[in-house]
Amino acid sequence: MDIRQLEYFLAIVDRGGFNRAASALYVSQPSLSQAVRALERDLGSELFHRIGRRAVLTDAGRALIEPAREAVRSLETARASVAAVHELREGRLDLASMPSQAVEPLTSLVSAFSHRYPGVSVAINAAFTSRDVIDMVRTGAVELGLLASAGPLSEKEVVSHALGRQRFVLVVPADGPFAGRRSVECRELAGQRLIVGQSGTGMRAYVDALREQGIEFAVAAETEHRVSLMPLVLAGVGLAVVTDSWRDLARRLGARVLDIEPETTLDIALVSRRGSLSPAAAAFVAAASSAADHR
Repeated sequence: MDIRQLEYFLAIVDRGGFNRAASALYVSQPSLSQAVRALERDLGSELFHRIGRRAVLTDAGRALIEPAREAVRSLETARASVAAVHELREGRLDLASMPSQAVEPLTSLVSAFSHRYPGVSVAINAAFTSRDVIDMVRTGAVELGLLASAGPLSEKEVVSHALGRQRFVLVVPADGPFAGRRSVECRELAGQRLIVGQSGTGMRAYVDALREQGIEFAVAAETEHRVSLMPLVLAGVGLAVVTDSWRDLARRLGARVLDIEPETTLDIALVSRRGSLSPAAAAFVAAASSAADHR
């Protein structure tokens, strides 16, 4: 078994088949298939059921995913550690972020990092819930994750680096309700049409809690695609409860942003896997923590 075989195996898993993996790796499909067969011989077990052109993971294949990611990530860390001698002149950092935090603070964090280390490419992966982020970091799919949670995170699975808090706000179209207001009481959302996110997100948990308090509203739209929030609000479909990371963008697009009282917040954190980090990840964590300390 060698690291190249594990990289090929993970490429098939991540790309959904041999053809796409071969294209992504710039190798021929016969070479890819041969490497996987050699890996299966070394392990003494089939990793994929080959059904026509499809490759379906066996139980053994599923069991290999997490240790394979850890092995590949460890090698990348070793390579990057050598490259660190050259002051991070090149490299790649894989990071996952929830949608609202991808607006802020991720934009500011990546901007500051990229100005300092222009040779390091930051690959941002989408994750919809805090659980998604933690699982991606824990399994090695990414090295760092940015998330929001209703309280402190458990340190059992990942290491958490607190970055601050974000409060909930209400985004309203220019000609919408609450004209001339800067804030709104949560009970005033009764009877309104709201655009909500999927279960497991902070904004969904907030509006679900309103219903538990007896504040009834209509769900105008439920969306997994956070990029559709502003167009839906501006089109008059409904109002949206989001974190104030959206405040500047919403105002630039012509929407009004009102603080919701009483103030309710989410904790924002950068999470990393346990163990050693690549120099790029360590530098990103240090820069993010320093920025949080100076807020």
